Amino acid sequence: MEGRTPRVKVAIIGSGNIGADLMIKIMRLSERLEMAAMVGVDPNSDGLARAARLGVATTAEGIDGLVAMPQFADIAIVFDATSAGAHARHDEILRRHGKQVIDLTPAAIGPYVIPPVNGAANLDAPNLNMVTCGGQATIPIVAAVNRVSPVIYGEIVASIASKSAGPGTRANIDEFTETTSLAIEKVGGARRGKAVIVLNPAEPPLIMRDTVYCLCEDADPAAVEASILAMVEEVRAYVPGYRLKQAVQFEKITDNERLLIPEMGEAFAGLKVSVFLEVEGAAHYLPAYAGNLDIMTSAALKTAEAIVQHRKLGAAA
Repeated sequence: MEGRTPRVKVAIIGSGNIGADLMIKIMRLSERLEMAAMVGVDPNSDGLARAARLGVATTAEGIDGLVAMPQFADIAIVFDATSAGAHARHDEILRRHGKQVIDLTPAAIGPYVIPPVNGAANLDAPNLNMVTCGGQATIPIVAAVNRVSPVIYGEIVASIASKSAGPGTRANIDEFTETTSLAIEKVGGARRGKAVIVLNPAEPPLIMRDTVYCLCEDADPAAVEASILAMVEEVRAYVPGYRLKQAVQFEKITDNERLLIPEMGEAFAGLKVSVFLEVEGAAHYLPAYAGNLDIMTSAALKTAEAIVQHRKLGAAA
């Protein structure tokens, strides 16, 4: 259409569950991004086959294959949906070529990004880290509590269907817990954070469930709940299947009932806040139980579009 801003060309490295879901989201939902290449290492992967059927250029030669593709010169943004171990090399090569990197692994080379919490804070950084699926689901809640009353300790448990966890996710379990724990502190604002992930083998597969426990300084429960509900709506704006499973729960911890937090070596009084979430996926690639894919790829897409708008990429094309 005449006068329409050209879309910014992007590539995805990693043709597994996360990469395939992100590709479909970009093609169906984005008015600012255009899929230029899908990159994998397994020539028989479903993600590469689906990309080819959709008319997207593909390579099974990994990052080296991407750099050799004729489309590479026009690509502005590259999403990495592989593993934390592989990302360091990918990042070094992509930055050398001047590409913006959005990291969907727990490598945490660049600053953590949780869109409704700090989505506008690091849009000029060459590498942005999307933390983890559990982090994307739970850190907004920690931040919502923290903006009312300082969070002393935040603990999250993310339970995802085993069938939604591909080889990359399984290889990143240790990095998942470490990166999410740090992001609970650095982005969520907790003085100390802890993260646990559970791969649930139940049949039929259950949708993603997340539990958030916060111990904050004494506060008005009504104000904390209002902040949480407002944050849930912010996340729902780009992840429609994100919702509270039940009402927010509160427990006053008095000085005579102080909770010992072993990780901190100290006992605390305050307000204990328990939040129970579920994330139903949009079923763009895997069925609706894979909410972990949906929240991760939706956050990455939202971040890429924010970069395009912030830097006015494609505006002069």
